Amino acid sequence: MFDFGFWEVALIGVITLIVVGPERLPGIARKVGLYVGKIKRFIEKVKNDVSEELDADKLKLEASKLKEQLNMDDEDSGIVDIIKDTKETLKEAKADIDKIKSKKS
Repeated sequence: MFDFGFWEVALIGVITLIVVGPERLPGIARKVGLYVGKIKRFIEKVKNDVSEELDADKLKLEASKLKEQLNMDDEDSGIVDIIKDTKETLKEAKADIDKIKSKKS
């Protein structure tokens, strides 16, 4: 993430020790460690979210490709006609059932 070497960290530590004093340095170091951990977890979560979104986009692309293939296969094999015929038959059956129900009432 940040490219800090040993000497940069040591220099920051010495300056911090001079500014805040040895009594408060452990508490400040603990808080800095907590915040660094929170930042690392946040960055990891963002990376995971972006990765999941990219995976979702890839899946959507694959799904659209499969759908196109299925549409082409459906037209070639006549499945579309079968589905239309089935829908019409179901509509006719529903109409017949409604007629029977109205005669009983």
